[in-house]
Amino acid sequence: MAIIHRATLTPSKPTLIGAWLDTRPWAGRGPDEVLGAYRFDDPDGEVGVEAFLVRRGNRLLHVPLTYRAAPLAGHESHLVATLEHSVLGPRWVYDGAVDEVAVACFRRALEGEQEQAELEIWEDGRVVGHRPQQVLVTRESGEEKAGDGPAQGGQVLIPHVLDAEPEGRSRLRARCGNLRMVVAALI
Repeated sequence: MAIIHRATLTPSKPTLIGAWLDTRPWAGRGPDEVLGAYRFDDPDGEVGVEAFLVRRGNRLLHVPLTYRAAPLAGHESHLVATLEHSVLGPRWVYDGAVDEVAVACFRRALEGEQEQAELEIWEDGRVVGHRPQQVLVTRESGEEKAGDGPAQGGQVLIPHVLDAEPEGRSRLRARCGNLRMVVAALI
């Protein structure tokens, strides 16, 4: 269950994402439009895992992020930004495509062991509502050879640019409005 606090974020997530995309050569140029987001739960409850679908100019991008209460040693080059959360305090935001907690969440989802998180809205330490999903993520299992079990092992591919659909033994397909795209694959 992903907990969403009624809080103020400085900078806002769209501002943070846009500034980071400006530094990425694969992101292209143009105005940013956040189309939607989805989350996974960290089983340890320590790291927030959220992925955004963003249209930037003529590109469709996948921006998975992790939110941490402290810097992640050895990952300085993957730091997206820091932000101030009015309830939780300072957060260090990392590229989720290379953060081991997010990659493990995607792996579990690709192996059929984890679903996207339900979204609970919290205020003053209690649940005050639920947020509907903006993006629905479903698992597609590739054809298994005789004697093979569920898709396990292999490399998790989490693309940032969604201009082609990666092949894989298992894939995660995101649906947002009329858009359908593969956001992760187990290869």
